[in-house]
Amino acid sequence: MGKIENFKMLINGDWVDSSNNTTFPSSNPTTGENWCNIPEATEEDVDRAVEAAYEAYSNGPWSKMTPTERGDYLRKLADVLASKSEELGKVETIDTGKMLKETKWQAKYISQFFNFYAGCADKVSGETLPIDKPDLFVFTNREPLGVVAAIVPWNSQLFLVAVKIGPALAAGNTIVLKASEHASAAMLEFGKCIEEAGIPPGVVNIITGHGDPCGKTLTTHPKVARISFTGGPSSAQHVIRNSAENFAEVSLELGGKSPFIVFDDANIENAVNCSIAGIFGATGQSCVAGSRLYLQEGIADEFLNLIVSQANDIKIGDPLLDETQMGPLCTHGQLNNIKKEIEFAVTEGAKILCGGSTPQGLNELFFEPTIISCPSQKLRIVDTELFGPVLSVIKFKDEKEVIDLANDTKHGLAAGIFSTNSARCLRLSKAIHAGIVWVNTYRVVSPIAEFGGFKNSGYGRESGFQAIYDYTRPKTVWMNMSDEPASNPFVMK
Repeated sequence: MGKIENFKMLINGDWVDSSNNTTFPSSNPTTGENWCNIPEATEEDVDRAVEAAYEAYSNGPWSKMTPTERGDYLRKLADVLASKSEELGKVETIDTGKMLKETKWQAKYISQFFNFYAGCADKVSGETLPIDKPDLFVFTNREPLGVVAAIVPWNSQLFLVAVKIGPALAAGNTIVLKASEHASAAMLEFGKCIEEAGIPPGVVNIITGHGDPCGKTLTTHPKVARISFTGGPSSAQHVIRNSAENFAEVSLELGGKSPFIVFDDANIENAVNCSIAGIFGATGQSCVAGSRLYLQEGIADEFLNLIVSQANDIKIGDPLLDETQMGPLCTHGQLNNIKKEIEFAVTEGAKILCGGSTPQGLNELFFEPTIISCPSQKLRIVDTELFGPVLSVIKFKDEKEVIDLANDTKHGLAAGIFSTNSARCLRLSKAIHAGIVWVNTYRVVSPIAEFGGFKNSGYGRESGFQAIYDYTRPKTVWMNMSDEPASNPFVMK
């Protein structure tokens, strides 16, 4: 085992240990060895971070800058991210087991998100109102909310940071970012980019720790104005309850169990490739994973033969190597849950078509690409998010049936539709209850397009121009233009 690295938190521009010097280890999922120590933030640490952010918002340079000046800082951050993508990607891969090819590409791509929001910073405007009273001029301004608590999970963390703090900073807010306790290192490395870009102290603070006390103290803090949370439903329930303490605005992105629908007339090669990417990319550890595959009966056998063959050929191994196509799971909790749900599905009548176990010669956090044929929508595995490389397959007869099947879920984040019939694709994109619908493609994102779900997949939207308005609130200003004194308030005319 190599030297253990000791990370520090970023609070008010300083790199600090926790106030009581407590840490917790983080392990490399590929080797199973602890490789670094992460500070365990105390209530005092969280309070310091929020106070620093509040000072930077209220009195510091950030609140006194023009929107154009804030945009310039975001452009500098974008340039730093692009130049540091290799280093950021490697740290994230070591800490999470995600493919280096993906992590370093993502680190570079998110620079475009910061460039996008840099351009948005001075495009936020209010409006004049055609008021129904004489001699009054009424207009609105949009002002930042204040301190934003941004809470991200370990997967796709750089992307999720970009869609949260990009619009928040552009709008003039300041940030306290809580990294996931499962893999915090990449967020702390991101803090070095904040520093290198010259963003003033206190504008972005990065803390690490578990839900209690770190997360609880942050989400109940009286000076937090908005909470942007990505994670699981059970944690989200705590966040909502905590926000009752400070009446903070809340947005939630909670993952899903996304339907991937393939009709008889689809381009089969395209649909198979997109399904492989949608469920086995990132080892299935994606909130938009296309984990419910619905196949029209006419092409079901052909499709399954192709996808099982490709799944069996996926190269599993060290995510730092270029030839590897799928790395390990990040946590033992995921692994145990996946095994439990697969075993239960088999007792309910499901059939494992491929995978279902740990590959020989690799440690236990590796798991084979797994495809399961389900005889019924009622199987528990069909609507349980596993966050791993497990695909549930169900056959359908016609359009009406598959709409009913796709919507028979508590989730509603994403969906995929594969057909060469444009009218059908438009009908289904309207009929399916999901916040994102991909047609003849899958798992693509852009800073220009909004991202978010329906139902138990959360509420609020990230990315896109509209997101910057979500980090502001309108202020209405009334101006009397008359030189005449106001009328007697006790004489009604």
